[in-house]
Amino acid sequence: MMGINQEVPKVIGKQVYGSLYDCDEEVLKDVEKLKNIVINAAKIGNMTLLDVKAWKIGEGASVVAIVLESHITIHTWPEYKFATVDVYSCGAKSDPKKAFAYIVKELGAKRYTMNEADRSSDF
Repeated sequence: MMGINQEVPKVIGKQVYGSLYDCDEEVLKDVEKLKNIVINAAKIGNMTLLDVKAWKIGEGASVVAIVLESHITIHTWPEYKFATVDVYSCGAKSDPKKAFAYIVKELGAKRYTMNEADRSSDF
């Protein structure tokens, strides 16, 4: 709950996450391409990239970007043309929805779910 005289919460938390279906199988397998997608998503979402780590897991991959404002993750299952994406930001000027939309486009998802959570707090 926000106080009467407060316009913004003490802690801002914006999370956008979802499942991507019928994606481009080749992109889902390509760890370097996935890393570049996450790097660009951070820029598009107005986030400050600190580090990116990626792991090949079977045919798929997991990519984690640590941003000053929180994180971006992509986990892929190319054999099912499926991926999950999570973009979380505590930055007042960041736009996790823009970052999420960019990832959806770059993975070639023909359909997807997108959920939003407001994790802000005024204590």
